[in-house]
Amino acid sequence: MGRRSQRGRHVQGILLFDKPLGESSNKALQKVKNIYFASKAGHTGSLDPLATGLLPICFGGATKVSAFLLDADKRYWVRIRLGETTSTGDSEGDLLERCSTEAVNAEQIAASLENFLGEIDQIPPMYSALKHQGERLYKLARDGVEVEREARRVTIHEIRLLGCDLPEFELEVHCSKGTYIRTLAEDIGKSLGCGAHVVGLRRTQVGPFSGENMVDMVTLQAIAEQGREALDALLLPVDSAIMDWQEVRLSSDSTFYLCQGQPVIVPKAPTKGRVRIYDDKDRFIGVGEILDDGRVAPKRMI
Repeated sequence: MGRRSQRGRHVQGILLFDKPLGESSNKALQKVKNIYFASKAGHTGSLDPLATGLLPICFGGATKVSAFLLDADKRYWVRIRLGETTSTGDSEGDLLERCSTEAVNAEQIAASLENFLGEIDQIPPMYSALKHQGERLYKLARDGVEVEREARRVTIHEIRLLGCDLPEFELEVHCSKGTYIRTLAEDIGKSLGCGAHVVGLRRTQVGPFSGENMVDMVTLQAIAEQGREALDALLLPVDSAIMDWQEVRLSSDSTFYLCQGQPVIVPKAPTKGRVRIYDDKDRFIGVGEILDDGRVAPKRMI
């Protein structure tokens, strides 16, 4: 039986999409994919429906580097309300408890933030996409089931108080992958003795990508009316996701053997780590890693 052809056109590159409020990341992805009429697309880390902001969408070969964006550091703007805890850690959940915030001031908030800098342990929320015995935690939570979760080590590189209008305040957070901002807000609330939850969240950076060049849905639909060439002009090159990696440039012979899956010797190559690889015509062809013997091995070819 013949192989079924993929529906859609071959699109290659990365779109810095501004996810709208109230929409799941997957729904946003499907809408963008349909606008591009793309055969293959994926996003690089879910945002809650409550959250807006940077959702890099990878088309075609760019899906092969999306995992590296998943592993990248993130930056968020978050608005937190003190004195109320909810079932989800944000304003979409049911109110669980209300406490007085009269004794809390901006100086105490700023001081408490110091306790969350660096490596910290977080217990993932029940309303998350993590799995327990094959079932998503948020599905269990909706059924009223709570299971024990192991704490995870994450890193808060920077946490900055932007403004304070009690009982709400705003932060900028630069953190490692796997950090739950809702959990961070709840833990800050606990440290202040009054509880807290997230009322606004926006992702402003993913790895090397900042939110300055994001495209929202309204703009994307308007550009789509100009034709596919205008849409494709919005896309960043595949290798833009890993431009902070060291690079390796191959001869035509080395390109041939590497694309056959064989490690190759490259003069003056880096001595360790992951590398982005270009062929003899300066085309990006994939990512590799340096072996102990100094050869360049293919890891994920585009």
